[in-house]
Amino acid sequence: MNQLFRRKSIDVLLHEANNDSGLKRELTARNLIALGIGAIIGTGIFVLTGTAAANYAGPAIILSFILSGIGCVFAGLCYAEFASMIPISGSAYTYAYATLGEFVAWIIGWDLILEYLFASSTVAVGWSGYFVSFLKDFGIVIPEKLCSAPFDHIAGQGWVLTGSLMNFPAVALVLMISALLIIGIKESSRINNIIVFIKIVVILLFIGFGLSFINTENWVPFIPENTGKFGSYGISGIFTGAGVIFFAYIGFDALSTAAQEAKNPSRDMPRSILGSLAVCTVLYVAVAAVMTGIVNYKDLNVSAPMAVAIDSAGKSLLWLRPLIKIGALAGLTSVVLVMLMGQPRIFFSMAKDGLLPASFAKVHPKFKTPYVPTIITGLFSALIAGVLPIGLLGELVSIGTLLAFVIVCFSIIILRKSNPDIPRPFKTPFVPWVPIAGIVICLSQMIALPFDTWMRLFIWMALGLLIYIFYSKRNSKLSTQYDSNKKK
Repeated sequence: MNQLFRRKSIDVLLHEANNDSGLKRELTARNLIALGIGAIIGTGIFVLTGTAAANYAGPAIILSFILSGIGCVFAGLCYAEFASMIPISGSAYTYAYATLGEFVAWIIGWDLILEYLFASSTVAVGWSGYFVSFLKDFGIVIPEKLCSAPFDHIAGQGWVLTGSLMNFPAVALVLMISALLIIGIKESSRINNIIVFIKIVVILLFIGFGLSFINTENWVPFIPENTGKFGSYGISGIFTGAGVIFFAYIGFDALSTAAQEAKNPSRDMPRSILGSLAVCTVLYVAVAAVMTGIVNYKDLNVSAPMAVAIDSAGKSLLWLRPLIKIGALAGLTSVVLVMLMGQPRIFFSMAKDGLLPASFAKVHPKFKTPYVPTIITGLFSALIAGVLPIGLLGELVSIGTLLAFVIVCFSIIILRKSNPDIPRPFKTPFVPWVPIAGIVICLSQMIALPFDTWMRLFIWMALGLLIYIFYSKRNSKLSTQYDSNKKK
């Protein structure tokens, strides 16, 4: 039993962080903040805002965004302390290994695979919808069979065949970005900087010009009366809406996976995590307010709610419609890029510890990137994006992310007790109250998610447990050291 909870010492982690890992330290604070914004602003603002308002919270989706944002700030403060103290690429997996032990680290590592792998696939499917619509405006029509999933999951019916072949635009996007990430992190971040600039300009245009078209009657009632079902409007609807749109905030933790490629991680990681969160929360709340002010929330249950809002404003805003689609395409592209960047670095750290095959830790001799896990991640993500529907994928990502946040917040409390004297360039304030608040808010949003989502999480975790028992536990480098010491 003690073997399951053996911990990797902070000294060992710091040695790994400060010595050559094969990865290049190329990222500045500006690059990191852009990566954070690039990962956060995407599907949540361009797709989920409308559907969450229509189905769960009404105009109070504004409060849902604030609630999720507050939960993320609490979790972000905990991430910032870890990222400054242990600037290594494993994110929450590494933090758990240092505080809660190997078994919990494996659980969180396996959970992060669920988050990043399915997130990149989910956003790629959303990108495909906007891409097909954008081409259609210019008279280029992609047949339905070539741009939608061959499988769908309908509540009460289960899995059904749609008659489509594969979502080829989504597959193509994932493969192209994977190729870019193999070439280099610096090149990837430069392209991301351009994409982030484009989508922020578009969002600011929507907010600025949309303000004059707000009809305050659309905000009444601000919190629609509950229908008698939990999560269907009312106070419970605000919490359910927060759990669903939490997908919008998942990107900031991907920043911590880039810590080993940051030039000055101890200083820049906390700034980038908290800075990108602050910028994105303000933009989310502003967009939600304008959107529900222009259009009645009941009419926002569509895949492109910002476009619907522009149409409702009349001819004077039609010029903004193609720009919104360009902004959406840019926004979703950057999210896929950061998610596909994060996952291979989780694999890289787990392989370094012996919990995954050594090939997952291979660094390209020329480009100095973890190319083997990047190729594997890209292929699996492309397959998932090509064959599965977006709704099923989005819920899985939200619950996986929330679980990761809970464990990181809990780990801060543990580490403050077990290793109080370790140098901390950034310290989470008001411990244990800030981590406890993060745990409570994230758990409440997990509880509000549908039961089917919980069942899929349990199945995923059961699969991970089998892999740990039959491979990782036996090949762990800590296990090898433990056995050697035992023989002595």
